Amino acid sequence: MSKLMNRIASSGKTGGGVSRRGFIIGATSAGATLAFVPSALLASKPAAAIEAKLFEPTVWYAIDLDGQIYVNITKAEMGQHVGTALARIVADELEADWSQVNLKHVDTDPRFGDFVTGGSWSVSTSFDLLSRAGAAGRVALIEAGAKMLGVPEGNCRAKASKVICGSRSVSYAEIVNSGMLERSFTPEDLAKLPLKKPEERSLIGQDTQALDIPAKTSGTAVYGIDASYEGMVYAKPIMPPTRYGSSVKAVDDSGAKGVKGYVQTLVLDDPTNTVPGWALVIADSFHAAQRAQRLIKVDWQAGPTAGVSESDILVRGEELIDSGAGAIVVDDEHVEHAFAAASDELQASYTTSTVLHFQLEPVNAVALQKDGRWELHTGNQWQSLIMPTYAQALDVPVEQIVMRTHMLGGGYGRRLNGDYGVPALLAAKALGKPVKLVLDREDDTQMASPRSPSVQRLKMAFDDAKRVVAMEHVASAGWPTAAMASPLLATALNGEKYDPFSINGADHWYAVGAHRVRAVMNDLANETFRPGWLRSVAPGWTNWASESFMDEAANRIGEDPLAFRLRLLTGEGINAGSAPNAVGGAKRMAGVLERVAEKAGWGSALPEGKGMGIASTFGQERGMPTWTACVAQVAVDKDSGAIKLEKLTVVIDAGTIVHPDGALAQTESAALWGASMALHEGTQFANGQIKDLNLSSYRPLRMSDVPELDIEFIDSQHAAVGLGEPGTTVVGPAIGNAVFAASGARVRHLPITPEAVKSALA
Repeated sequence: MSKLMNRIASSGKTGGGVSRRGFIIGATSAGATLAFVPSALLASKPAAAIEAKLFEPTVWYAIDLDGQIYVNITKAEMGQHVGTALARIVADELEADWSQVNLKHVDTDPRFGDFVTGGSWSVSTSFDLLSRAGAAGRVALIEAGAKMLGVPEGNCRAKASKVICGSRSVSYAEIVNSGMLERSFTPEDLAKLPLKKPEERSLIGQDTQALDIPAKTSGTAVYGIDASYEGMVYAKPIMPPTRYGSSVKAVDDSGAKGVKGYVQTLVLDDPTNTVPGWALVIADSFHAAQRAQRLIKVDWQAGPTAGVSESDILVRGEELIDSGAGAIVVDDEHVEHAFAAASDELQASYTTSTVLHFQLEPVNAVALQKDGRWELHTGNQWQSLIMPTYAQALDVPVEQIVMRTHMLGGGYGRRLNGDYGVPALLAAKALGKPVKLVLDREDDTQMASPRSPSVQRLKMAFDDAKRVVAMEHVASAGWPTAAMASPLLATALNGEKYDPFSINGADHWYAVGAHRVRAVMNDLANETFRPGWLRSVAPGWTNWASESFMDEAANRIGEDPLAFRLRLLTGEGINAGSAPNAVGGAKRMAGVLERVAEKAGWGSALPEGKGMGIASTFGQERGMPTWTACVAQVAVDKDSGAIKLEKLTVVIDAGTIVHPDGALAQTESAALWGASMALHEGTQFANGQIKDLNLSSYRPLRMSDVPELDIEFIDSQHAAVGLGEPGTTVVGPAIGNAVFAASGARVRHLPITPEAVKSALA
């Protein structure tokens, strides 16, 4: 960023209620408010802004004297090129020259609204807002440019950062320098702004350079682990025996005092109960802290879950399902009657193991106090969620804390939970100096917010004509929203609170007659660890169960799995879809199924020991469906149970694709993670702790395991929806169904191991 932009960014609010940006924008019940400051108010703008004549038509971007456009990004960059996608939306409506567009990742500031990157929400929730922001700038620039050229505004158009009127033109830079930009917009004005028709777009959907790649490839990109501050000390935690309820009885650091650079061991007193029982080794370098840690002895009082195992958690889930507890999320009439009157009934149970995020960069943070304000330098996905916790930990107003978010070396949902900032801030407060907290891989894993193990039971009823007349789906797992964001729990039909991220996916688009879905919180899971939002969250287990069950149901009545699904995707009633995100409903799911079957050669003969499996999902949420279908092809050795994943064919209808290269990369990544969790990834709890702490025993997908990938996006002008997670949701069941097709082994647990295949064949 230029020195000019840095100077402007440091300016504060001026008198008269006019901000340094000279406009107002905020989320209200009436919508967004946006205004350009008239020339009469220029006297109240900061001196640096007057000098620069900076044009900031909205909070989302600014244009400087040279015509450089700086798009403000509040979303976390963790390899998905989110800044490029969001900047495209602004630049397309602004009619900007892409070579003049820059990304500016901003610090936490209430003017930007909520800071959250997850749920595949970034593009879908920002598309209209950023489109209108870009359109507002275009309208104002055309108006000012026409005045400069002395021609009617209606004779002008914008293109490539110029206002063009016949054979004459004036650049955006010249317009900014002129100081002639005077325009204001009400929320009603914004709503009426003319937006481009899809066929008029010049950047959205086109292949252009991702703006964040050069810094990553040159090594100049700054990640949280790179952050430093003059005079800081390093902190490395000594982990307690349980996630909750542990306390330190005594610390013996006599053995560490001979380590050069060791300072002390700090026992944390955390009023938020985020990191109970933590001790921090303080040293002048990370390596000194690491060496000292090995020599320090801590006597703990363990919490009540010190003896809990994975099997205990799964058994508790089964008990809760049997008890009838939980929240009724879907409840059609006559479910009991339909099952009682059915000619045939199918039941099955499915389970999944604990799964770790295992992001490349372990969590870390630099905390300090400067000029009466607390700063936290780190990588984070949900700054707005954790900031009040930081305020409670420090006993200061949240307005006195700012988070400076750096690039993330992987997130996958782990950094939606910003718990690792708490010990850094507490240490900085206790020591009165900047502290850099760094967790090594084992620390990170012990403190992880893993995907909870799950237990699910499904039932389906058929009539005499083999038609589906009823279905029930019950899922029990740890609930991340209950652990970390309880105000966001939803209210179910029976009045119970529930975590939507524990059951999304079970509320499917199939017409199954009387349908019931029940979500059950596994209380033992939530007491033992802090369940996390891991890429795809509930659809990673709910769709494993539902799409495996669809195949079992098709097999039960002797129907082809593809034909069975298509027959249930009627697109009628509740499954007809609605604007803005679900237009077309179940018919669009049928569309991706038909296309993926065509591409993969569904129904063609395969050699002995090979098989294809099919699955379809709607990504993350009914309100924002990303229609996704997959055909997996596998080879199974019946003697050893070994599975070779040969090919994944994936077809997605995500509406408007903003950044094609990013969309492809996201889907490749999601599909491979789905394969990793289906065939390899999984750990267990033992004695209240995660068993596998490093890659010596935790095995994700390896390069030699990567199958052939054939990925296609449906050409669509519908609303843009999410792409970060949908590919993850569909691959597991497609692989499970392929294993059955290849070998006859129906495995109902993830990951699918060779031992499980052999057991199913026995």
